[in-house]
Amino acid sequence: MNPLPAGVPALVRARVRAAVRRPDRTAPGRRGRLTPEEAEARTLLLRLCSLLLQYPDAELATTRPVLTSTVAALPASPAAGHLAGFTAWLTAQEPDALERHYVEMFDLRRKSSLYLTYYLHGDTRRRGMALLILNQRYRAAGWDTDGGELPDHLPVVLEFAALVGTGAGEAPLRQHRRGLELIHRALTDAGSPYRHVLAALLTLLPPPTEEDRAAVARLVAEGPPNEEVGLDPYGTYGEGEFAPPGTFVPPPPAAPTRVPPVTPPFTPPVTPPSRTEGRR
Repeated sequence: MNPLPAGVPALVRARVRAAVRRPDRTAPGRRGRLTPEEAEARTLLLRLCSLLLQYPDAELATTRPVLTSTVAALPASPAAGHLAGFTAWLTAQEPDALERHYVEMFDLRRKSSLYLTYYLHGDTRRRGMALLILNQRYRAAGWDTDGGELPDHLPVVLEFAALVGTGAGEAPLRQHRRGLELIHRALTDAGSPYRHVLAALLTLLPPPTEEDRAAVARLVAEGPPNEEVGLDPYGTYGEGEFAPPGTFVPPPPAAPTRVPPVTPPFTPPVTPPSRTEGRR
């Protein structure tokens, strides 16, 4: 995915400012369709979350001034406030420090991994099917990812939501809300500024139910489902982390099967006719 879509600055100048004083119809308790301006602002929020959760390589680091000004021009909302807090931190950091922090938060900690199906299905066969279904959803909507990431990687899911819209586009986010809650909690516990990006995203989703809260609590205590034999359970890798990537080492390949030598087919001996038969 392109780290900075060319249309973002244009959206800010031409459309987003028009929505500053409009009521937020996406807030809890509000019903009705979004106006075009509100839909544009929501799309921009989702795309910004997608961009800010990508690996902060040199290309993304160079766009920090544009990202900061784009966030500053957003309509006033809780989501915009959270993103402003994050971009203030983002701009103040050295590029190498950003990269180290990103790796520590999202690559070395399974509790804050950005692969959403892991929280719902863990290391089970169902996760593979979930990835396949998610990819099929993208293709049915006419969107083909570049293949650089799995379809459940949160920036990819956010980009899909921004492209398709609040209904089908945001369905994967709603489905994985409990995983998003867990990521936000883990980032908050770690004191990571990335918690602001997750907090901004969560304000766009329906509020959690009591069932959601209970499921997140179970996920924190027990971890995702697991079918792998030999993996230590959740909570044994320090600070309550899941097993880090690479913990499971597959066994070495077995020696090639020896093919036994081919033997000629068994030919039964010919039994001579009995004397009685010969007399007949």
